[in-house]
Amino acid sequence: MRYLPLNDADRAAMMNIVGVKAIDDLFADVPADALNAKFDLPDHKSEMEVERALGAMAAKNRAAGSGPFFVGCGAYKHHIPATVDHVIQRSEFLTAYTPYQPEIAQGTLQYLFEFQTQVAALTGMEVANASMYDGSTACGEAALMARRVARRDKVIFSGGLHPHYAAVTRTQLDLVGAKMLEAPIDVDGTEDLAAAIDDDTACVIVQTPDVFGNVRDLTALADAAHENGALLVAVVTEAISLGALNSPGEMGADIVVGEGQSIGNGLNFGGPYVGLFATRQKYVRQMPGRLCGETTDAEGKRGFVLTLSTREQHIRRDKATSNICTNSGLCALAFTAHMTLLGEAGLRRLAMLNHEAACRAADALGAVPDVEVINKSYFNEFTLRLPKNAEDVVEQLSKEGVLAGVPGGRLWPHDPATHNLLIVAATECVSDADIEAFAAKLREAV
Repeated sequence: MRYLPLNDADRAAMMNIVGVKAIDDLFADVPADALNAKFDLPDHKSEMEVERALGAMAAKNRAAGSGPFFVGCGAYKHHIPATVDHVIQRSEFLTAYTPYQPEIAQGTLQYLFEFQTQVAALTGMEVANASMYDGSTACGEAALMARRVARRDKVIFSGGLHPHYAAVTRTQLDLVGAKMLEAPIDVDGTEDLAAAIDDDTACVIVQTPDVFGNVRDLTALADAAHENGALLVAVVTEAISLGALNSPGEMGADIVVGEGQSIGNGLNFGGPYVGLFATRQKYVRQMPGRLCGETTDAEGKRGFVLTLSTREQHIRRDKATSNICTNSGLCALAFTAHMTLLGEAGLRRLAMLNHEAACRAADALGAVPDVEVINKSYFNEFTLRLPKNAEDVVEQLSKEGVLAGVPGGRLWPHDPATHNLLIVAATECVSDADIEAFAAKLREAV
């Protein structure tokens, strides 16, 4: 039996209240070509025919593990131990999706508590939530939180912030009418954001390592923000870097957000991923998302519960701290399983392997005539300046079996100054043979 809660009169009354004449008016902000997109696909086929057709399409893709792979820029190829996949399938973790009944969800709640502990330790902060959807949406939530804490309206974006993170954050801030100041693209990481901070600034958002791979010391910027009553939001897209670099918390950040995909989670065609969100204890009441706490039951035994905010708080629309009332549970579990296997010593060793691979790659590629490594510092990602359009080079090398990186023109299509930039990532999965093949093919291409 179909469930039809509304009749025509109900719909008419609702549209009258929100001020539209037709249902289609609700989608006015969606471009028509996206709303009514036409796909070059037949209307129907049998199940076997569909499998065959989609299999042929999938075969046109090149898998990350099929050859030399240097693509990063926010999503990184790392080795994930087989144990992780085994752990995330264990029955004690496969409890109810929403752990609001703690008595039947202790396995889920315990790993969320461990995840929060790991994220707080990695970021150098005092408290972390039970995860967000991904790094970009966590960044947007951080900007909204900073506006609530500072009771100010302006948000400053670093020119080294990943443009996808900036776009998502911009969308969320647009909806609340926030003021935004976006610094020019900062290829070498030398911008002076402190000069832009004023009495109306809620926060400054800066990424380290930034989108071009530059490692940034945030200490002076944090001091400048605090002197003006503003917050510093630090963004980390490569979680493995936290095993080698000073944590954002050590450098004075007030909110740390990032992408946890690198630990325990594969590339997965771009998702699902796991957003990291950590802050200072004094801001915990303004932190979005779920928070798991440790307690004792009536018998004095240790147990875990969701704490400080209820689901009902998150569905209060414009009065809510945040409208996210879930988390990336499975991805967070994979993160926690991998981190537990690594331990501190393992994470530091893994980070060093990443940096060493990047050093070897930068030396080899920088030795190619007319190719320049622009970074003065980097972790496992750096940017090359090529003598020709980077997209053409990437396309040429892909035909020869090398996935060379992310061209600047793909991220900033409207800025010709970035079109000869190539952002290259080298993780522990890159071998010396991969680097040699990349250098040789790059030499031919340029």
